[in-house]
Amino acid sequence: MTIWQVIILASIAVLALKLVGYLVPPSLIEKPLPARIAGLLTVALLSALIVTQTIGAGQDVTVDARVPALLVAAGLFAVRVPFILVIIAAAATAALIRAVT
Repeated sequence: MTIWQVIILASIAVLALKLVGYLVPPSLIEKPLPARIAGLLTVALLSALIVTQTIGAGQDVTVDARVPALLVAAGLFAVRVPFILVIIAAAATAALIRAVT
């Protein structure tokens, strides 16, 4: 199976899953528990993506300037700093660490 066949099959599977989502009755989604699970699942998937992209390098775990920058960003988000300032602080942290090492 070539890579393009895998991509096409994955695309069809994602489209089918999306279409099945339209068949779920709205009364099920409006209940408190499914709504809460859907909200938390989104946050969990985004967090996993961020961690994977930050410390993952193929099959290895790499700790470099991105990890402290991510910690700075998380801390600033916790104290509700505006988004642009979080980005600037995290970028400055990564740049300073890379300049020192």
